[in-house]
Amino acid sequence: IYCIIFIMNTTKKYGWLIVNQFLQTGKFNEIYDWLLRAANKTSCQLELKTNAELLSCMSDGLLTVTSLSEKQPDFILFWDKDIRLAHALEQLGFRLFNRADAIETCDDKSLTFMRLSTLNQTPVSEEKPQPHFPMPQTILAPMTYENIGYHENYSFLNQVEAQLSYPMVLKECFGSFGAQVYLVQNRSEAEQTITQCAGRPLLFQQFIKSSYGRDLRLQVVGGQVVATMLRTHDADFRANITNGGKMSTYIPSSEACSLAIRVCDALQLDFAGVDLLFGEHDEPILCEVNSNAHFKNIHTCTGVNVADKIMEHIIKEIYQEEV
Repeated sequence: IYCIIFIMNTTKKYGWLIVNQFLQTGKFNEIYDWLLRAANKTSCQLELKTNAELLSCMSDGLLTVTSLSEKQPDFILFWDKDIRLAHALEQLGFRLFNRADAIETCDDKSLTFMRLSTLNQTPVSEEKPQPHFPMPQTILAPMTYENIGYHENYSFLNQVEAQLSYPMVLKECFGSFGAQVYLVQNRSEAEQTITQCAGRPLLFQQFIKSSYGRDLRLQVVGGQVVATMLRTHDADFRANITNGGKMSTYIPSSEACSLAIRVCDALQLDFAGVDLLFGEHDEPILCEVNSNAHFKNIHTCTGVNVADKIMEHIIKEIYQEEV
């Protein structure tokens, strides 16, 4: 008598999707739903959690996070910018997609450019030295306080104007969808815009005239460009779709793809939306990096479901399985 025993693998893939409790509008909920459906396609149970459920707590000198259940996730898809919670979860040993440092660096535009600038010290080629990460010339505004501002003391603009000519781009270091990006034409407009920003962190940037009203969004996942769209605007220097820009399919150059991938690798991003400007000869110039970029528009434009790509990458990383 032969006894055949079948050993079933009952281990279920299990992760958390952490989102912000206070971003529950249709635009954000739709993204969350896409990620949950993408996980289901990979036979992975992805449980939705909010940052208001999981509070970082220091008790008896030890770091904990409230509401951690007995069932621990194999990974966390951290679709939020609650950096303190992200760092706490990593200290407790959880693998986050994206990592806390990567989210923090992308959320603050000044950190993005500073960290990449340190890597520009080594030229790509000895014969023709050039930055590894081409970026607009950028100057950080001096730090002040939101309840103080600059007291109409704009003398630091003299140094900015010595390096950058008008028009120049003024950006708040924290912002999304192009809403906190301004084109100033002269000293008066610069001072008015600075006052309007009420002491929030700012940077000044070279205006890339050749890219007026157009840029590229490259979606990178797992070290590969999985989708690209061209964004254009006829009446605004910003090409963001939220601001009324138009989108179209676009085949990026190998140079553009290489830059987007290098940026993500340098910042240790598992996935990101990388925005590139067009230089004078259409060479790619880094504009900014979005650690958890919305992907509905790029799906509408290209048909590529980035949520699927993200989950496939996570499954491969955590379980060493191809989807």
